[in-house]
Amino acid sequence: MKSVLIVGAGQFGIHIAKRMANLRCEIMAVDSEEERINAILPYATNAQIGDSTNADFMSSLGIPDYDVCIVTISDSFQDSLETTALLKELGARKVISRAQNDVQEKFLLRNGADETVYPEKQTAIRLATKEASDDILDVFQLDRNINIYEVRVPKAWNNRSIAELDIRKKHNLNIIAVRVGDQLVLPTPDMILSTDDAILLLGNMKDIQKAF
Repeated sequence: MKSVLIVGAGQFGIHIAKRMANLRCEIMAVDSEEERINAILPYATNAQIGDSTNADFMSSLGIPDYDVCIVTISDSFQDSLETTALLKELGARKVISRAQNDVQEKFLLRNGADETVYPEKQTAIRLATKEASDDILDVFQLDRNINIYEVRVPKAWNNRSIAELDIRKKHNLNIIAVRVGDQLVLPTPDMILSTDDAILLLGNMKDIQKAF
């Protein structure tokens, strides 16, 4: 069970809290607005109203005790930047901060963030990739080059085994799962693919475009 500090109780912070609560994490939420704290409280183990740029207040939370600190502040980049830097100064093990553009991402990484999340950019890339091809059903970005793509099984691959297709060698792509109906199934060399199925492929966009 991980201990998580979420700084910023807007919609993004609430969605994180909901999911992490389902994953049985212990969640402390912090925000300067009482209304936001009330909104996130059902999903948090504890919550406090306070200024995340105030060193005394943040120190009182025992920052080094949290496995990860997530800064989701979106209405003031100055506050987000100061909070990120302060968390590191107070001994945070891991800080993940929300960025809203490339410049913010660079500044956050230079001032204490171990990682950044860029929801608008990530959502845009996912939507654009899906809608640019009839074969791609979904995409999950892992880094700038390697992604997981969910694609329809092409007609040319119908009723053929994974071993026979030899997708890794021919297309530089790895099948990590096959979606049969509503279930994900781990692939085996002798598994026969069907055009009714979808496959999850690990690889880069250039290889996906060549293969499909």
